[in-house]
Amino acid sequence: MEVKRSPWSWVPTLYVAEGLPYVAVMTISVIMYKRLGISNTDIALYTGWLYLPWVIKPFWSPFVDLVKTKRWWTVTMQFVIAVAFACIAFSLPTSLFFQLSLAAFWLVAFTSATHDIAADGYYMHALDDHEQSFYVGIRSTFYRIATVAGQGLLVILAGWLETSMDNIPLAWTVTFVLLSGLFLLASFYHMYILPRPATDHAAADVTPSTILREFAETFRTFFAKKNVLVAVLFMLLYRLPEAQLVKLISPFMLDPVEKGGLGLTTSDVGFVYGTVGILGLTIGGILGGMAAAQGGLKKWLWPMVCAITLPDLVYVYLSYAQPGSMFVINSCIFIEQFGYGFGFTAYMLYLIYFSEGQHKTAHYAMCTGFMALGMMLPGMAAGWLQETIGYRHFFVWTVFCCVVTFVVCAFLKIDPEFGKKKTS
Repeated sequence: MEVKRSPWSWVPTLYVAEGLPYVAVMTISVIMYKRLGISNTDIALYTGWLYLPWVIKPFWSPFVDLVKTKRWWTVTMQFVIAVAFACIAFSLPTSLFFQLSLAAFWLVAFTSATHDIAADGYYMHALDDHEQSFYVGIRSTFYRIATVAGQGLLVILAGWLETSMDNIPLAWTVTFVLLSGLFLLASFYHMYILPRPATDHAAADVTPSTILREFAETFRTFFAKKNVLVAVLFMLLYRLPEAQLVKLISPFMLDPVEKGGLGLTTSDVGFVYGTVGILGLTIGGILGGMAAAQGGLKKWLWPMVCAITLPDLVYVYLSYAQPGSMFVINSCIFIEQFGYGFGFTAYMLYLIYFSEGQHKTAHYAMCTGFMALGMMLPGMAAGWLQETIGYRHFFVWTVFCCVVTFVVCAFLKIDPEFGKKKTS
């Protein structure tokens, strides 16, 4: 008989393992390539493509149900991620480091997206309804911890290694070897510690033809929903300014002052964006959730739209003033990330709202696919645009793009009671 293990023994580690690869693909890769001399145009274009696995994740998620167990997929994907991180590490000292490491990042991205499907599914199989509700805050907290560790501590470590070793490729090689080792340990740990719930098994009665029929029905019912065109435009365009900003914030901080940047070190960026920024993001997200729970999504929509757009003005200020004070820089990033955390609440709540009804799980996965597509396409062109018009004009342009966010929100139809705390 299997030993009953507390979810505390695996929920935190599972969601740290879910968060770190995403941060590595989306943020650490940008900083690393900037330090290795890749242009902003190439960084934004090629790392922007790495969103694709999360865009098309709904298309292969049923096969995770069809083949093997969620537990098997979770442990195996962690092992593959460990191998992929090792491939990145050992490609960096070579002359073809950009092509080879990018191929390995693609492997990390596809494997991480598959791990997301498996880990989230396993969570629902391994815990009953009460436990799922209790541990949902725990999993979110440890996912955020993974974000801080990736954007903050790992980047600070890489910066310290750059200085102490006086060899940038070697510093990042050591950083990714460390990441590889962590995921190798995680895969072995989870192979031992994860329970084997009776409900976690391959679906023997499901065939590829039934999956295809289910796909067709899911897509039909999704696009048959009321106001679907407005909803899809909202999913694609609500984050238009952020989709462009996110690829250029780290390069802007790292570029020297004479090139329009802030001239920060790698460790400085790790602290500013990965620690102070994440703190602002977390506080904003918590307050956004509390506000929506009290007044509902419809009441808080416009304050949240303002929160996610107007603080982008801090980058216009930073690009023109180019302050040398770390206090000023940290304060600006905290304000912007706090606003993003508060404003992003409206986005996620609307995805839940639009997904309600039959096939809500599959429809929510489709919504997150549109979300990833909305981040991918503008981000790919952002580097070229910035190098063409400069940082100052680029940040002014992103503020102008906030108008698009306001316009798409003006057409939303939301039930005034959605999101409100139920009263007896």
